[in-house]
Amino acid sequence: MLRVDDEKLRVTCNLFADHLERQREIERFWLDIAGLPETCLCKSSVNVYSKSSQKKRRNTLPYGTCRISVSRTRIVQNVYGGIQEIGGFTREAWLE
Repeated sequence: MLRVDDEKLRVTCNLFADHLERQREIERFWLDIAGLPETCLCKSSVNVYSKSSQKKRRNTLPYGTCRISVSRTRIVQNVYGGIQEIGGFTREAWLE
């Protein structure tokens, strides 16, 4: 199991324009799901409606999406190694 200190993790939320009124609620939702403190939260990005969309989003992804990142090479190498082991393949580009 990989153990990562909370302060090494970053959470970025990707929201839709109709989420702006609930931005803090949605960010809190993702932090709670991940079990992370607010100090891990980065600035959220908001997708504005294009003129062709006519603001007809079908309530898919009611909480937008969330990206959790950690900038530690050792951890990334462990994750890639685990993927290769479970998948039973070797991807040389991941070893560089």
